[in-house]
Amino acid sequence: MSEKIKLCDCNVIHEEVVNYVKEKMPAVEAMNNLTNLFKIMGDSTRMHTLYALVHSEMCVCDLAVVVNVTKSAMSHQLRTLKNAHLIKSRREGKNVFYSLDDEHVKSIIKMAMEHTEE
Repeated sequence: MSEKIKLCDCNVIHEEVVNYVKEKMPAVEAMNNLTNLFKIMGDSTRMHTLYALVHSEMCVCDLAVVVNVTKSAMSHQLRTLKNAHLIKSRREGKNVFYSLDDEHVKSIIKMAMEHTEE
């Protein structure tokens, strides 16, 4: 059963707090970029892919097996993740290996998982 949200009964605006928070709010474009990041991460296949890459660099064929999708579907998801700067790739001969773009991405995923497991 969900807890009811408690509402404030006052009609007073706490100007100091409001002004302080308004100063801290990012520009509209930055907030839109953040929203888009969570939209991209909100797809189950992409999140499975990112979580797999937390543990190891992988090629498209291996990722497709782990996530249980076709190579074509995985390629499409990898393109989306790469365009969002969440992953990067490197070529080794005929193979292309994918990994998380940086430690920030890994931290976001690990922290989110820890939060869901609380």
